[in-house]
Amino acid sequence: MSEHVFEIAPSGRSKCRSCGLAIEKDALRFGERMPNPFGEGNMTHWHHPLCAAHRRPEPMLEALQAGLYEGDDLPALEHAAQHGLAHRRLPRLGALEKSPSGRARCRHCRELIEKDAWRLPLVFFEEGAYNAGGFIHATCAAEYCETSEIVDTVACFTPDLPRQEVAGHLGL
Repeated sequence: MSEHVFEIAPSGRSKCRSCGLAIEKDALRFGERMPNPFGEGNMTHWHHPLCAAHRRPEPMLEALQAGLYEGDDLPALEHAAQHGLAHRRLPRLGALEKSPSGRARCRHCRELIEKDAWRLPLVFFEEGAYNAGGFIHATCAAEYCETSEIVDTVACFTPDLPRQEVAGHLGL
């Protein structure tokens, strides 16, 4: 069982394990402590709280239910985490991107993803690390996740695109 912690980042050196972006100095961060697979002791995976709610819903809900966080965005974090638990494939979705080639196959419909078509990479959390798991067409995402409420998750990991544009590329 891992431990969870919310704390203010003492520097801007840590990166969010979920989105890969830096966690700014003095920003709130969520830490998931787990056994170090490479040696003795523990290691901490740091996340932006909202990223963790989308990508690591179970640990986030454990932390929230333990009363470790009471900020204004508590309802949003709870909603994102509960939605991720209810739809097991939702936490796998990555950032919208354009396909650089036409060689990848969609893990949902099995069709080729054309060059320059919008796609979503899939990532799986296994043994303390995120592993790549292929791609799906952006328009297959709602059916793949078995819910049409996917815009918030994809927009969280695609900060360079406005939310409405994300919804349009997802076909929603």
